[in-house]
Amino acid sequence: MLIMAVNTQQYQIIQNELLKDQVQLVAVSKTKPNEDLQALYDLGQRAFGENYVQELVDKEASLPKDIQWHFIGHLQSNKVKYIAPFVHLIHGVDTEKLLQEINKQAVKNNRVIDCLLQVHIATEETKFGFDGPALHELLISGRVANYTNIRIRGLMGMASFSEDQTLLSNEFTMLKSYYDKATLAFTDGHFNILSMGMSSDYQLAITKGSNMVRIGSLLFGVGLGPCS
Repeated sequence: MLIMAVNTQQYQIIQNELLKDQVQLVAVSKTKPNEDLQALYDLGQRAFGENYVQELVDKEASLPKDIQWHFIGHLQSNKVKYIAPFVHLIHGVDTEKLLQEINKQAVKNNRVIDCLLQVHIATEETKFGFDGPALHELLISGRVANYTNIRIRGLMGMASFSEDQTLLSNEFTMLKSYYDKATLAFTDGHFNILSMGMSSDYQLAITKGSNMVRIGSLLFGVGLGPCS
């Protein structure tokens, strides 16, 4: 059968590259077994990104407690309560309704939850996020200040699934422009994360200003294992 394996050499190469550019790596570990996460943990990785709430809850219960769990998938409001006690950073806040629920659950857990506002920059309509005008309206309205148990740390975006480098470059540039404008709405010094770039496009994203990338497939390879 096929088993998943960690590409430790590739991890070290990527980590050294990112450290040089002062970019944080979030290892996308969705559907990966705990053993693979532990292998990266043993190499020093602490930030892991999960897409599914139940999988994240299960992993948090059984893996080292100093792991920084990032929720990077589309988060439904009715599932916030399950990750609110421990999540380190929620990347995909794409509606004000979700902001309200995260704040509500943060209050219940007596903590402040760090979040990124997701901005829709891709050509695919299936991807989520605020559009430019909606983001601008939210930020200038001052309503974010009402969510006292949320700390908006920055923006996140996913580029189009495309090999067109010009298209991707334009989308990353657009998100960086939104980020630069949004910094004017936050004066507490915590708004400093621009999360964009994945395995196929992270190097381009970094040249456009990303300081956090989400990488999975480059770190986790497929190997041949014994049949069972």
